[in-house]
Amino acid sequence: MAVSDDRAVGDQPVGIEELLDRVRAGYARVEAREAYEAARAGEALLVDIRYAALRERDGLIPGALVVERNELEWRLDPQGSHRVAEATSHGLRAVVICNEGYASSLAAASLHRLGLHRATDLVGGFQAWKAAGLPVTS
Repeated sequence: MAVSDDRAVGDQPVGIEELLDRVRAGYARVEAREAYEAARAGEALLVDIRYAALRERDGLIPGALVVERNELEWRLDPQGSHRVAEATSHGLRAVVICNEGYASSLAAASLHRLGLHRATDLVGGFQAWKAAGLPVTS
C-alpha cells in the first residue's frame, strides 16, 4: 500500500499538538539567548520566516535572513537552484524563527527532511527573542 505522507502504514492521523510533539522530539530546540550567541559567534544562521505584516509591526532581528515560509526549502536546500548564498552545505545550522515558535517547528522538521540535520527552531519565536531584550530593529 502506498503512503503519501510521513506516517507509517497503519498509523492514524494525528492532531497538530501531537504532530508538534513528534517533530520537536527529532531535534533540540534553542532558547533566544542561545540562538543570539550562536549567531554572534558565526555558528548559526538565524532565519526569520514571519510574514511581512509581522515584521513591519514588530521589527527585525539584526543579521537574520528573511525568507518567507513558502520559500524556505527552496532557499536553504544546498543542492537547489534557488538557494541563498548562505546555504552552502547540509551541515548548516539554521535556527528558524516564526512569531511564537509553532510554524518554525514544522519548518525545521521540513529542513531535516532535506538533509539539514542541524536545523532547529527558536522556542517562543520572535516574541521570546523580543521578551529576552535581544536586539530588534524597526
